Parts: sequence; C-alpha cells; structure tokens
Amino acid sequence: MVERGIDERSIAVFESYYEQLAGGARGLVPEGSIEPLTELPTLAGVRAGDDARATALGLVAVVKLNGGLGTSMGLTGAKTALPVRDGLTFLDVIARQVLGLRERYGVALPLLFMNSFRTRAQTEQLLSAYPQLPVEGLPLGFEQGSEPKLRAGDLYPVDWPADAELQWCPPGHGDVYLSLLTSGVLDALRARGIRYVFISNGDNLGATCDPDIAAWLIEHEVPFLAEVCQRTVNDRKGGHLARRRADGQIVLRESAMVPAGEEHYFTDETRHPTFNANNLWLDLDVLARRLAQPGGLGLPIIVNRKTVDPSDKSSTEVIQIETAMGSAIGSIDGSAAMLVPRSRFRPVKTTNELALLRSDRYRLDDSWQIEQLVDGPEPRIDLGPGFTLVPDFERRFPAGVPSLRRCTSLQVRGDVTFGSGVVCAGAVTLEVDTPTTVPDGAVIGDSAPDGV
Repeated sequence: MVERGIDERSIAVFESYYEQLAGGARGLVPEGSIEPLTELPTLAGVRAGDDARATALGLVAVVKLNGGLGTSMGLTGAKTALPVRDGLTFLDVIARQVLGLRERYGVALPLLFMNSFRTRAQTEQLLSAYPQLPVEGLPLGFEQGSEPKLRAGDLYPVDWPADAELQWCPPGHGDVYLSLLTSGVLDALRARGIRYVFISNGDNLGATCDPDIAAWLIEHEVPFLAEVCQRTVNDRKGGHLARRRADGQIVLRESAMVPAGEEHYFTDETRHPTFNANNLWLDLDVLARRLAQPGGLGLPIIVNRKTVDPSDKSSTEVIQIETAMGSAIGSIDGSAAMLVPRSRFRPVKTTNELALLRSDRYRLDDSWQIEQLVDGPEPRIDLGPGFTLVPDFERRFPAGVPSLRRCTSLQVRGDVTFGSGVVCAGAVTLEVDTPTTVPDGAVIGDSAPDGV
C-alpha cells in the first residue's frame, strides 16, 4: 500500500480492520440486539420557505458516488456515462439538476464526484460540457481509496499476475468519509463555509439535493440524517435501519451483517418496514472532529467474500474488507432518519430498471428531476438473461423501450426483439423458443384488445 502511494491514514484504517478480521470479527448484528425503527419524521411534513431553503442550500455541497463501472450490465466505463433518459447520461442529468438549483436559489452548491481510477478520466471528459459546473477552489472530483484483496484461506494479499489491478479493491462506500479527508476536500469545503454534504449514489437520479431537507437539518441541528423508504416485498435485499437495544442509537444492518439462520428477520418487511435509500446528509464539522479522534468513525466491518476475478468463479477466493457509509448513523450521536417518498430512490442496477426509466412512465421535468407520469406502483420488469447486458438490451429495443404506461408487469424469456411503437397493456409474458420480433405498433398483454 505504501508503494501504491496510499495515504498513511488510510493504511492505518486498513490495518485496524485487518486486525479485527484476523481476530474473528465479522460485523454481525443479531436480531436480538436491535428493535424495529418506527415513528420517523416524514419529508411530506417538512416544508420551508424560499428564504430558508436558499440559506440552507448555501451551506451544502453535493457528493455523488461514482466509482462503479457497471460491469454486471456489460459496461466497461463509468456507469454514470450510460445514456439513461432522452439521450442524456446520468452525469448530464446530475449536472443539470445541480445547475438548476444554483440558478433558482442563487447559491454555489458545489458538486463533487468520488471517482475510482477507472472512472475519473471519462467523468472529467463528459463533465467538460458544463464549464460552469466547477466551483472556484474546489475539484469536481476526488478519488476513493483502495486496499488489497485478501486470500480467504490465510488472509494474505492475493497475487494475480494475469491482471495485477484485480489484486486491489475499493474499501466500500464507507470510505467516502476518509477520502474526503485525505483528498483535502473536507478542509476545502469547510474553508468555503460549507457546513453539510449530501451524499448519494450516482446511479440514483431521484436523489436530488432537496432544499426542504437541508432547511430541516439546520433547524433541528441534526449532525447526520439517513433517508429511508417504505419497504415492499421487492426490497428484501437492501439494508435497513434499526434501533440498538443497548443504547437506543439508530444503526444500519446490511445483508452481510445478518447472522446465519436469521435471514427471515432481515427480509420481513412488516418487521423492518423501511430500507436505507443511501441518501445521506452529514455535518462536516462533526465529521472533522470525529476523524481527528483515535479510531475515527469506527464503522462496523463488512466481510465480503468473492473471487479475485469477479468474472471467473473458479479464480482464487478472496475477502474484501468493506464498510458502508450509512453505518455512520450508528457512530454519530444525535443522528436521525427521515421517511421519504419512493421517488427519491430510483437506482439503476440492472437493465430492468433502465427500461423503466427510459419508458413513457417517466419524463424529465423543467428542473431535470425524474417525474412519474402514472399513478400507482411501478410494473414489475423481468427481461430475462437475453437483456442483461446493455449492448444486448439496445439491440433488442432498436426503436426504444415499449410503452409501459398501462403495464403492470413485463416478463420476457427467449430471443425477443421489439419493434417500434409497441404498447404493453396489463400483465405481459413473452416466452419463446425461436427468435421472435414483436411487430411495430403491436399492443400486447392481458389488457390488450385481443389479449395478445
């Protein structure tokens, strides 16, 4: 790590987690140690005047996590470089959202991306289309840390001559706090009078910098706020918040923190009714003080077991030491959670979600926010393995995604290509054994005129 030029503070943190791992720590959170989190403030009950909004936004910077490559979707570059709506990439939409808020409220509202070495250059090139985006004295991006992958058998750094870069991994998005410090961005933001950061995933276009939340933070002097959404049966994999029985502190429990045999508690949406949206608000003065203390934030360890080459399941088994940025809620006294509408959680992890966002159920409004045009729950989209990779997805939708305004579900199995102007009505199931093209203008589904 020294030879790689990694900051000594990051090395010290890695050593601390390595000692925990070697000592048997797994970061597990038993169900008996927590209780469900209920009675949360809601964004629906928070409304500030324009003056309070402008004052609050003047104290905020936006940080977007931007280290991912989207390899599971067949992408080789930054996932945020993918066109997501109306020919615009995630980066385009994020930039326009921030510029719109600046213009409306007359604030600086710095925007920064936490990149990886694989996403930095492409991100900078795409953002060069917005010369007004950088704020004087601040970079548009900073780089996340890296650490060695460890052989699962003996916890030694893995050796992989076929691709030496695969010997390294990011330390999870909990590294954002330390990276803000070691990059100098934390001090630079505070020097400009920025008090809070709003941190969210770059692939979640619903995660805009909400001025009402910013004003609420300042009014209530909350040092850390996590946004949560109402859980459904489709949200059983995402982490949830709970209250620690020992001291009443709110904590985050991710799936990797669940002891064996307790998975049914974790996935029970009636027991734990909300999930963590990974939209976080943090007081930078509090962060600076905590990072200056011995042990820093002390985020719980996450032990992630993988293979050194993610595309080769027969390659050496490794352990990646990670932390979750949402776990900071359990380390900062006075932290809170807020229930927000589902519209603030629109991540694109698969092409199923990409199809939804590109469809006619949504549009970009005048402030570049994703607006849902149809009331009611989203249709369940399951396009099958033939659509998993973006190049295949584009080839099977050469004229664009079909109309989903009247769709309740869409399931595809087999070699299917969609023509132009196709309408999905009600529940649609397509299962074919031979290559099939849905003709131009077809209306398909159990609510179609002929029940096609």
